[in-house]
Amino acid sequence: MQRNHRIKVVTVTGGKGGVGKSNVTLNVGMSLAAQGKRVLILDADLGLANIDVMLGLRVHKNLSHVLSGQCSLDDIIIEGPNGLMIIPATSGTQSMVELSPSEHAGLIRAFSELQTPIDMLLVDTAAGISDMVMSFARAAQDVMVVVCDEPTSITDAYALIKLLSREYGVFRFRIVANMVRSLREGQELFTKLTRVTDRFLDASLELVACIPYDNNVRQAVKKQKVIVDAFPKSPASLAFRALANKVSSWPIPNQPGGHLEFFIENLLQPKKVVGENQ
Repeated sequence: MQRNHRIKVVTVTGGKGGVGKSNVTLNVGMSLAAQGKRVLILDADLGLANIDVMLGLRVHKNLSHVLSGQCSLDDIIIEGPNGLMIIPATSGTQSMVELSPSEHAGLIRAFSELQTPIDMLLVDTAAGISDMVMSFARAAQDVMVVVCDEPTSITDAYALIKLLSREYGVFRFRIVANMVRSLREGQELFTKLTRVTDRFLDASLELVACIPYDNNVRQAVKKQKVIVDAFPKSPASLAFRALANKVSSWPIPNQPGGHLEFFIENLLQPKKVVGENQ
């Protein structure tokens, strides 16, 4: 990999399953790829991989084959529409932080030796607040938290933000209000979340998108396509493309963290524990 080429790394997470996190990742990735960006999606849900299924793509090898030394990371990348690239997840349930020291080293080496040129890495995490989810979130430059207007979604998003800010030193979060009936509903959802975080946490939240509820999303999923391709003029598609434009404008820190190998090194380091009183 070229050491002078900085890469934007964004982790997409949500705390709760069913909030549309993978759909957000795919549509943002596809929109960026359509702009000519070289986008790679890492399906980081190692137990319930679904990115390849959502696009109807065939997978012959995954991350487990890289870790076992059977092939390189470049060998398992599959290409989707608009040149969008995907690293398929391992089919097991073992989390990244439970890998052996030799597997840690192998994964760092695999990403460091990646020859495929990319501009952006989008990491689609599993649901919940497992160590694996925490690791991917704290290693990225930006964290997008997807929430919808359900009490459990808001509660789980708060739990995720609380854990990341208090125990892992992550203090900035980009919030995506998904499947909302109106812009006002999205803003009210964000207010519900910040009302609690502002009171109890040292964290900065920014509402970056309100994705409208759109029946075409379900139709696109049935076709194994993303809505920005299947129904490009639908309300959700317009919102996803606007979000992609925002993501594209976020600055890449002018530090070693801009390199992909440093992302993986951060990913595999022991967690950063912040003082209990913070």
